[in-house]
Formats: sequence, structure tokens, C-alpha cells
Amino acid sequence: MTHAFKVLVTDDDPIVLELTSSLLRQAGYEVLQATTGQECLETVRTHHPDLIILDVMLPDVTGTDICRKVKNDPGLQGSFVILLSGVHISSNQQAEGLSAGADGYLVKPVSRKEFIARVQAMERIKRAEDALRETKKEQEATIQELRKALEEIKTLRGLIPICAWCKRIRDDAGYWDELEVYLGKHSEATFSHGLCPRCREEVEKGMKGE
Repeated sequence: MTHAFKVLVTDDDPIVLELTSSLLRQAGYEVLQATTGQECLETVRTHHPDLIILDVMLPDVTGTDICRKVKNDPGLQGSFVILLSGVHISSNQQAEGLSAGADGYLVKPVSRKEFIARVQAMERIKRAEDALRETKKEQEATIQELRKALEEIKTLRGLIPICAWCKRIRDDAGYWDELEVYLGKHSEATFSHGLCPRCREEVEKGMKGE
């Protein structure tokens, strides 16, 4: 089951903040709010939103600086950021925001249709990345389990020199070991001793003096 996509809207204009939040809620998103850069950072660290809609001009710090802090923090790098500007900006200013790690840039006023389309695009990308990341974690866990299993397994391979008469086996140092000793050195096998039917018959004959 997929989790609700969580969007943090950061804007110091209360009207824009409420209008944007209402639009997102109507589109089915879980919405968080912040009015300053510091409040934005605190909310990101506490709630880990999937997407941050971040006004470029905030009362305490620029949205570009907040974006850079979010993207440079290893614990927050899972959040996508769309920078939102209330004035027309140059391509160089947009490039600065993108260089800070922003995943998108919008200039107000923006149509509701375009705004929601951008958010939905970010959601698709974010969910795809999360799915790939989860698959990678599962693969790494499987690989670790296989490596651990391989470390616990000893196998006998190649030509084993065994005496045709006494059944002892010659080890790499030239010593002749009993079969159970050799197997104990080269495998995880344990032994329980008993008599096969043929040997039991021979033993019983010997005990009877036959």
C-alpha cells in the first residue's frame, strides 16, 4: 500500500499559503505548512515531506538557501523541492536555484492545472525513486544473506586421494586421516556412529567365534 504523498508548503503570505494548501488537499495530498525558512527546516526534519513547495523570498532567509541546506543534509535528501517565485526572474536566477538542488522552478501566478501537473510529475518521479531504492535495499539484504550462507558452508571439491584398503584419506600435508577426521576438517558434517547390516553380521560372527 502506497503512503499518502506529503507536501510542505512554505510561504510568508497567508493568503497564498492557504490557497496553495487548499488546492493540494483537493488533489488528494497531505499538506504541511510553514511561513519562514527556519520553520520550514524544522518541519522537514520532523515530518520528512516528499515534496517542498518553497517560496524564494522568505522573511528570514531565501528559499534558495533553504533548498541548498535540505539537499546537502544526508538525512533530508529524500525530499524534492520546487522553488516558487512571485516575480519574474532571469534564467540566471533560475539556474542558481537549480544549482542549489531544486527539482523544479515555477513563477507566480501559475495556473492551477500547471501547478498540480508539476506536483503530480514530482510525485511520479519520487515514488519511482523510492521503489528503486527499496528494491536495492532488498537486493543488498539478499546478497548479504547469501554471503553469510556461503561462509557457513564448506564443500569438498576436486580429486580426493583415498586408500583402497583402509579408506583413509591423504591430506594436503601428506598425512593420512581417518575418513571422519578428514570430513570434519573440510565440511560442517557431524557424525553419529553405528553399524551397517554387513558389519553387524561380521561382528556377531566374531563374537560367536564363527
